Amino acid sequence: MEVPAGPSTVISVRGLRMGYGSHILLENASFDVRRGEILVILGGSGSGKSSLMKNMIGLQRPMAGDISIAGKSIVNASPAQKATLQRSLGVMYQSGALFGSLTVLENVRFPLDQFTDLGLAEKNLTARLLLRQVEMGHAESLMPAELSGGMLKRAGIARAMALGCDILMLDEPSAGLDPITAANLDHTILTLRQSLGFTFVVVTHELQSIFTIADRAVMLDPHSRSIIAEGKPAALRDGSADPRVRQFFNREPTAAAHRAES
Repeated sequence: MEVPAGPSTVISVRGLRMGYGSHILLENASFDVRRGEILVILGGSGSGKSSLMKNMIGLQRPMAGDISIAGKSIVNASPAQKATLQRSLGVMYQSGALFGSLTVLENVRFPLDQFTDLGLAEKNLTARLLLRQVEMGHAESLMPAELSGGMLKRAGIARAMALGCDILMLDEPSAGLDPITAANLDHTILTLRQSLGFTFVVVTHELQSIFTIADRAVMLDPHSRSIIAEGKPAALRDGSADPRVRQFFNREPTAAAHRAES
């Protein structure tokens, strides 16, 4: 079904087919990301959540369909246009992906070193301000090996913000974190949206985080290779007519698991 783009749309996905080789992960997917919202992409293992994010940021090319950022296609863009669009998106990968040989400050400063003509003092000041935004100002001189999992994620978010983008793409931000650290990171995401107006696209299957941060959720299904639900998480949990959606949100075991336990 075609989804018309609204005036607040910042990312538009239309008729997307994606996969690798002859293996298709997702077919005919269409949805929008609206300015200022936190959209969560969720689904079971193998549903293509992280691959969808890679398609959205231009790291993988879809088999068919289009993805536009602020009305401009990233799929059909020239290399220069694509690079410009990619710099309008801040990305944090699951591990944080910090450079092990650089301090936290140098990691956050790295995009500024690569893509701006600012002086060193200005770049350091910007990096310090970003670290303070994610409550990491105390850690600027530490090396990545000295950071906890939550600190790595926070530093990764600070680096994603470095080029002044207003859309942040987060891949499994709560993965591997204890419940308290994950809750603190959720709070940081909500604070950044409220105080700085960021739009977030978050790939996750962590139910507590989904119910805490998501304005809307898009659910992928590996068996039908399609989007099977879109809406507010609580509404999908309580009112979806699709048993696969209710099973996911209510954390119900499969019939096979029931048989194995009996």
